[in-house]
Amino acid sequence: MRRHYIFHGWVQGVGFRYRAYHAAYANGVTGFAKNLHDGTVEMEAEGTEAAINKTVSDIQNSPYIRIERMDVKEIPEKGDRSFRTM
Repeated sequence: MRRHYIFHGWVQGVGFRYRAYHAAYANGVTGFAKNLHDGTVEMEAEGTEAAINKTVSDIQNSPYIRIERMDVKEIPEKGDRSFRTM
């Protein structure tokens, strides 16, 4: 499965993309994370439901990151080979 996220809150300038990369790698999730101009972070995550949920949980439990809201929707799989930050 693949999910598209927009994270709102204290998510830029706090190591969010770095943490997302390492959490995704540890959980076997592919996709990307990137900062958007409005102060949010966009992320797409592909893998098993459990692996994606664990990745998001790992990000949420990181120091300094404060997610106030997540917009989430399922999207078609793309078959990425890795997780990247932009």
